[in-house]
Amino acid sequence: MSRALIRQCPPTLASTKRLSTRSILRCIPTGQHARVPRQQVQISASLEAGPGMDPELKKSIDSLIERNNIVVFMKGSPQFPQCGFSNTVVQILNTLGAKYEAVDILADPRLRSGMKVYSQWPTFPQVYINGEFFGGCDIMIGAYQSGELKEILEVAQNS
Repeated sequence: MSRALIRQCPPTLASTKRLSTRSILRCIPTGQHARVPRQQVQISASLEAGPGMDPELKKSIDSLIERNNIVVFMKGSPQFPQCGFSNTVVQILNTLGAKYEAVDILADPRLRSGMKVYSQWPTFPQVYINGEFFGGCDIMIGAYQSGELKEILEVAQNS
């Protein structure tokens, strides 16, 4: 491996209180060195209300996703993410200059459980782009590494 590809990575998230944007993104290879392929996962944001899904909650989520080009359902806020995965997604979006709506799922237990049914995705963060479920942290990292995310966000910001 050439010296150009060796990166100094910070300690794990578990051993630090907070990592800077640069320290996280420095460890995510991009372009031709990206090794994680983007999974082809896109689920319609307008799913039928599933078992245990309050129709009013579904209507509220639908409205939020329709009103905003990019929505991140996350633990905490962009200023104070409450998990490493949410922090990574925020860092990627901020690095790419994306304008997005963030929703703290920890503030509303009903929303937190409802989003899992709505998206049929069990973990957070959950990112929606142009009304479609895009994915979570791993998918965001893969799309960022390949350069695909930058293109997708540019289209979303201009629509």
